[in-house]
Amino acid sequence: MTAAHATDYTWFEKRYPVLGEAYCLTQVQGVGVDELLRRFDALTGREVTGLDAVLAAWETFDDGEDEEAEELFDLDEDRILVAVAELDGWALAIEPYGYLGSLYEVVPRLGEGTRLVSHFRNVNAADHFQWWEHGTCRLDFEPLFVDQRNGTDAEAPGTPELLTACGFQLDGERYELHTEAAFALAERLTDVRLSPERLEAATFRLGYAPRP
Repeated sequence: MTAAHATDYTWFEKRYPVLGEAYCLTQVQGVGVDELLRRFDALTGREVTGLDAVLAAWETFDDGEDEEAEELFDLDEDRILVAVAELDGWALAIEPYGYLGSLYEVVPRLGEGTRLVSHFRNVNAADHFQWWEHGTCRLDFEPLFVDQRNGTDAEAPGTPELLTACGFQLDGERYELHTEAAFALAERLTDVRLSPERLEAATFRLGYAPRP
Protein backbone atom coordinates (compact mmCIF):
# COMPACT_ATOMS: atom_id res chain seq x y z
CA MET A 1 0.00 0.00 0.00
CA THR A 2 1.32 3.43 -0.92
CA ALA A 3 1.56 6.38 1.47
CA ALA A 4 -0.58 8.69 -0.67
CA HIS A 5 -2.04 11.81 0.96
CA ALA A 6 -4.56 14.41 -0.17
CA THR A 7 -1.78 16.93 -0.72
CA ASP A 8 -0.41 14.65 -3.47
CA TYR A 9 -3.52 15.40 -5.54
CA THR A 10 -3.91 19.16 -5.31
CA TRP A 11 -2.87 19.24 -8.99
CA PHE A 12 -6.07 17.54 -10.15
CA GLU A 13 -8.50 20.46 -10.04
CA LYS A 14 -5.86 22.93 -11.25
CA ARG A 15 -4.73 20.75 -14.17
CA TYR A 16 -8.22 19.58 -15.15
CA PRO A 17 -10.72 22.26 -14.03
CA VAL A 18 -13.59 20.61 -15.94
CA LEU A 19 -13.11 17.42 -13.95
CA GLY A 20 -12.61 19.46 -10.81
CA GLU A 21 -16.23 20.54 -11.22
CA ALA A 22 -17.70 17.10 -11.90
CA TYR A 23 -16.23 13.66 -12.58
CA CYS A 24 -16.55 9.96 -11.87
CA LEU A 25 -13.45 7.79 -11.75
CA THR A 26 -13.73 3.99 -11.56
CA GLN A 27 -10.90 1.48 -11.29
CA VAL A 28 -11.50 -2.26 -11.82
CA GLN A 29 -8.74 -4.77 -11.26
CA GLY A 30 -7.74 -7.37 -13.82
CA VAL A 31 -10.18 -6.58 -16.61
CA GLY A 32 -9.32 -5.17 -20.00
CA VAL A 33 -10.42 -1.90 -21.54
CA ASP A 34 -12.92 -3.51 -23.90
CA GLU A 35 -14.34 -5.69 -21.14
CA LEU A 36 -14.96 -2.74 -18.86
CA LEU A 37 -16.68 -0.85 -21.67
CA ARG A 38 -18.83 -3.93 -22.22
CA ARG A 39 -19.78 -3.89 -18.54
CA PHE A 40 -20.82 -0.27 -18.99
CA ASP A 41 -22.99 -1.45 -21.93
CA ALA A 42 -21.09 1.17 -23.91
CA LEU A 43 -20.76 1.46 -27.66
CA THR A 44 -17.05 1.46 -28.42
CA GLY A 45 -15.43 4.39 -30.19
CA ARG A 46 -11.93 5.48 -31.13
CA GLU A 47 -8.70 5.62 -29.17
CA VAL A 48 -7.17 8.91 -28.05
CA THR A 49 -3.93 9.67 -26.24
CA GLY A 50 -4.06 11.67 -23.04
CA LEU A 51 -6.75 12.98 -20.75
CA ASP A 52 -6.72 16.36 -22.49
CA ALA A 53 -7.83 14.55 -25.65
CA VAL A 54 -10.57 12.80 -23.68
CA LEU A 55 -11.85 16.14 -22.43
CA ALA A 56 -11.73 17.60 -25.94
CA ALA A 57 -13.78 14.62 -27.17
CA TRP A 58 -16.22 15.08 -24.31
CA GLU A 59 -16.72 18.76 -25.14
CA THR A 60 -17.41 17.88 -28.78
CA PHE A 61 -19.81 15.16 -27.68
CA ASP A 62 -21.51 17.45 -25.17
CA ASP A 63 -22.01 20.02 -27.91
CA GLY A 64 -23.67 17.40 -30.11
CA GLU A 65 -20.94 17.66 -32.73
CA ASP A 66 -19.28 14.24 -32.36
CA GLU A 67 -19.26 12.68 -35.86
CA GLU A 68 -18.14 9.29 -34.56
CA ALA A 69 -20.97 9.18 -32.03
CA GLU A 70 -23.39 10.21 -34.75
CA GLU A 71 -22.29 7.19 -36.80
CA LEU A 72 -22.61 4.84 -33.83
CA PHE A 73 -26.01 5.94 -32.57
CA ASP A 74 -28.69 8.59 -32.81
CA LEU A 75 -27.44 11.64 -30.93
CA ASP A 76 -30.94 12.01 -29.53
CA GLU A 77 -30.16 8.91 -27.44
CA ASP A 78 -29.18 9.81 -23.89
CA ARG A 79 -25.64 8.52 -23.41
CA ILE A 80 -22.59 9.37 -21.28
CA LEU A 81 -19.03 9.45 -22.58
CA VAL A 82 -16.76 6.99 -20.74
CA ALA A 83 -13.02 6.86 -21.46
CA VAL A 84 -11.10 3.77 -20.35
CA ALA A 85 -7.35 3.13 -20.11
CA GLU A 86 -5.26 0.37 -18.54
CA LEU A 87 -2.81 1.30 -15.77
CA ASP A 88 -0.87 -1.20 -13.65
CA GLY A 89 -3.33 -4.04 -14.14
CA TRP A 90 -6.42 -1.93 -13.49
CA ALA A 91 -8.91 -0.59 -16.02
CA LEU A 92 -9.40 3.11 -15.30
CA ALA A 93 -12.69 4.66 -16.44
CA ILE A 94 -13.12 8.42 -16.44
CA GLU A 95 -16.50 10.08 -16.94
CA PRO A 96 -16.37 13.88 -17.33
CA TYR A 97 -19.58 15.14 -15.73
CA GLY A 98 -20.63 11.49 -15.37
CA TYR A 99 -21.80 9.32 -12.51
CA LEU A 100 -22.34 5.74 -13.74
CA GLY A 101 -19.49 4.40 -11.61
CA SER A 102 -21.21 5.70 -8.49
CA LEU A 103 -24.60 4.01 -9.00
CA TYR A 104 -25.54 1.04 -6.84
CA GLU A 105 -27.38 -0.56 -9.78
CA VAL A 106 -24.26 -0.32 -11.98
CA VAL A 107 -21.25 -0.82 -9.68
CA PRO A 108 -21.76 -4.55 -8.93
CA ARG A 109 -21.82 -5.27 -12.66
CA LEU A 110 -18.66 -3.23 -13.27
CA GLY A 111 -16.75 -4.98 -10.52
CA GLU A 112 -18.15 -8.49 -10.95
CA GLY A 113 -15.66 -11.11 -9.79
CA THR A 114 -12.94 -8.66 -8.82
CA ARG A 115 -12.08 -5.43 -6.95
CA LEU A 116 -13.53 -2.03 -7.75
CA VAL A 117 -12.77 1.41 -6.38
CA SER A 118 -14.74 4.45 -7.52
CA HIS A 119 -15.18 8.05 -6.52
CA PHE A 120 -17.43 10.78 -7.83
CA ARG A 121 -18.21 14.45 -7.42
CA ASN A 122 -20.81 16.63 -9.12
CA VAL A 123 -21.23 20.37 -9.62
CA ASN A 124 -23.25 20.63 -6.39
CA ALA A 125 -20.33 19.15 -4.40
CA ALA A 126 -22.26 15.92 -3.79
CA ASP A 127 -19.69 13.13 -3.68
CA HIS A 128 -19.36 9.39 -3.19
CA PHE A 129 -16.60 6.83 -2.61
CA GLN A 130 -17.00 3.06 -2.94
CA TRP A 131 -14.75 0.03 -2.51
CA TRP A 132 -16.11 -3.36 -3.55
CA GLU A 133 -14.59 -6.83 -3.64
CA HIS A 134 -16.26 -9.83 -5.29
CA GLY A 135 -19.74 -8.39 -4.92
CA THR A 136 -19.28 -7.19 -1.33
CA CYS A 137 -19.22 -3.52 -0.46
CA ARG A 138 -16.32 -2.98 1.89
CA LEU A 139 -16.53 0.81 2.16
CA ASP A 140 -19.14 3.34 1.08
CA PHE A 141 -19.26 6.99 2.16
CA GLU A 142 -19.48 10.59 1.06
CA PRO A 143 -16.01 12.18 1.28
CA LEU A 144 -17.65 15.38 2.50
CA PHE A 145 -19.15 13.42 5.42
CA VAL A 146 -16.52 10.79 6.07
CA ASP A 147 -17.78 10.18 9.60
CA GLN A 148 -20.91 8.54 8.11
CA ARG A 149 -19.73 5.26 6.57
CA ASN A 150 -21.21 1.96 5.46
CA GLY A 151 -19.76 -1.34 4.26
CA THR A 152 -18.12 -4.34 5.91
CA ASP A 153 -14.94 -2.36 6.66
CA ALA A 154 -16.64 0.89 7.67
CA GLU A 155 -15.65 0.51 11.31
CA ALA A 156 -13.06 -2.24 10.97
CA PRO A 157 -9.77 -1.91 12.87
CA GLY A 158 -7.45 0.27 10.85
CA THR A 159 -10.11 1.99 8.74
CA PRO A 160 -10.22 5.27 10.71
CA GLU A 161 -6.44 5.38 10.72
CA LEU A 162 -6.32 4.74 6.96
CA LEU A 163 -8.78 7.53 6.27
CA THR A 164 -6.94 9.93 8.53
CA ALA A 165 -3.64 9.07 6.83
CA CYS A 166 -5.20 9.99 3.48
CA GLY A 167 -6.14 13.45 4.79
CA PHE A 168 -9.79 13.01 5.74
CA GLN A 169 -11.02 14.87 8.82
CA LEU A 170 -12.99 12.30 10.82
CA ASP A 171 -14.19 14.77 13.44
CA GLY A 172 -16.54 16.39 10.92
CA GLU A 173 -15.18 19.83 11.70
CA ARG A 174 -13.21 20.59 8.53
CA TYR A 175 -13.70 19.69 4.89
CA GLU A 176 -10.55 20.84 3.15
CA LEU A 177 -9.17 18.57 0.43
CA HIS A 178 -11.85 15.91 0.80
CA THR A 179 -11.88 15.28 -2.97
CA GLU A 180 -8.10 15.04 -3.02
CA ALA A 181 -8.27 12.65 -0.06
CA ALA A 182 -10.58 10.43 -2.13
CA PHE A 183 -7.86 10.20 -4.79
CA ALA A 184 -5.30 9.36 -2.11
CA LEU A 185 -7.52 6.61 -0.69
CA ALA A 186 -8.07 5.17 -4.16
CA GLU A 187 -4.31 5.07 -4.67
CA ARG A 188 -3.75 3.29 -1.38
CA LEU A 189 -6.39 0.67 -2.24
CA THR A 190 -5.19 0.07 -5.81
CA ASP A 191 -1.47 0.92 -5.68
CA VAL A 192 -2.05 2.91 -8.88
CA ARG A 193 -0.60 6.39 -8.70
CA LEU A 194 -2.19 8.96 -10.98
CA SER A 195 -0.29 11.98 -12.21
CA PRO A 196 -0.71 14.44 -15.09
CA GLU A 197 2.22 12.81 -16.84
CA ARG A 198 0.72 9.32 -16.61
CA LEU A 199 -2.74 10.48 -17.63
CA GLU A 200 -1.40 12.37 -20.64
CA ALA A 201 0.69 9.38 -21.76
CA ALA A 202 -2.19 6.90 -21.41
CA THR A 203 -4.18 5.55 -24.33
CA PHE A 204 -7.92 5.85 -23.71
CA ARG A 205 -10.67 4.05 -25.56
CA LEU A 206 -13.82 6.16 -25.83
CA GLY A 207 -17.18 4.59 -25.16
CA TYR A 208 -20.76 5.83 -25.10
CA ALA A 209 -22.79 4.29 -22.29
CA PRO A 210 -26.57 4.54 -21.89
CA ARG A 211 -27.81 6.84 -19.18
CA PRO A 212 -30.02 4.87 -16.73
